Amino acid sequence: MQIGDKLRRVSRRDLLRLTKQYGITSTVLAAGAMTGAIGLPDLARAAESTYEKRYKKEPKHQLKFGASGFNARNLLIERAGCLAFARDLEERTEGEIRVEFIGDNQICGQLSCVEKTQLGIVDIYAASTQNSAGGAPYLNVLDYAYMFPGRASQYHFLYSPESQRILRDPLEKRHGLKFLFSHCELRGIQLGLGWDDKPAVTKLEELFGTKNRVTGTQLGRIAMQLLNLNPVPVAWEETLDGLKQGLIDGAETWASAVAYANMSPVVSQSVDLKFFCGTEHTSMSSKIFDAMEPHLQDAIMESAYWAQVHVQAANEAALVKTVGFSDPQLPDTLFVEHGVRPAFLADDQIKMAEEMCSPEYNPDPWAEWRERLDNWAGGIDTYAEIHRIAREVPADMRPENVEPRRWWRSA
Repeated sequence: MQIGDKLRRVSRRDLLRLTKQYGITSTVLAAGAMTGAIGLPDLARAAESTYEKRYKKEPKHQLKFGASGFNARNLLIERAGCLAFARDLEERTEGEIRVEFIGDNQICGQLSCVEKTQLGIVDIYAASTQNSAGGAPYLNVLDYAYMFPGRASQYHFLYSPESQRILRDPLEKRHGLKFLFSHCELRGIQLGLGWDDKPAVTKLEELFGTKNRVTGTQLGRIAMQLLNLNPVPVAWEETLDGLKQGLIDGAETWASAVAYANMSPVVSQSVDLKFFCGTEHTSMSSKIFDAMEPHLQDAIMESAYWAQVHVQAANEAALVKTVGFSDPQLPDTLFVEHGVRPAFLADDQIKMAEEMCSPEYNPDPWAEWRERLDNWAGGIDTYAEIHRIAREVPADMRPENVEPRRWWRSA
């Protein structure tokens, strides 16, 4: 049985009935905590138990969590940690904080969750930093090309206390958002069905001139233009249709995003270009956080830390065992089921791309945005600082081996 199919034995009508009886959040949290194939009686009992546990006392604070397109199914494919965080926070605070989880784009989507958090419509949100950069431009700071050599360096930076002054504090000051935790992958080009009968991409030049979807990140567009990848702004929700209809050759995103968003049937090759961040993060309104009692603020940070550790381990496993983003691929993965071939470029091809588009080798196209981000950060040389921290761990380090640290503590 493939991960993500465990709710298949529960009909949509029965699931709707359970959510009406026990609420969306209790049902989703119950499903997310269960393992193996789930039948209706099992889910009903778990939802009832979860509901009773969550509602045995009146909360001091009820937080609305806008989780863009995520739900109990696809959070077992891309392990973004949303449900793990919500469940842990409720348990850690013994019900003083109750989280209302609203996914499936019901209250906000990839492009709108950040703005709805800033407007107070939701209190917490989950979406990629790249899609959120439209409403919070400082998030572009993560998107300098080839700033991170691998996923290990991304996790290392997020755990580093220096991420507090370089990423989190400026984001909070400028945009009113408290960056809690994130999944970590690096973006590549996901080629549509027009490439199905072609050999796996091995040379960077094979991608030159293709037309590819780009997210809301301004810095990502710079990298794509320098690599002759013709960035075309397409909303995440419209990307699948764009690939299906051949309106675009490919999309810049990461492997587990293809899998969780059901894009695998229209993707033929997942080219591991690794050219900038793919970070599905969770942030909350700093205004809401600051209004919390100190012990609840501590609980939020500890739950964020726990979620970050959970994501680090779970997503690395899911990439291989659920998504099929490996060579060789494991059977019974989503990529194998739909014939998606990972294309891992050789080091010399990655180096060629880096020399074409990174600020280290080609600084001029980045100068305007780099100055802007540095000013927003209070004069920090953002690229140089993050680039340095990212190289404190070996480039070939396994991401699951990065040491977790509580980033908000300096010691």
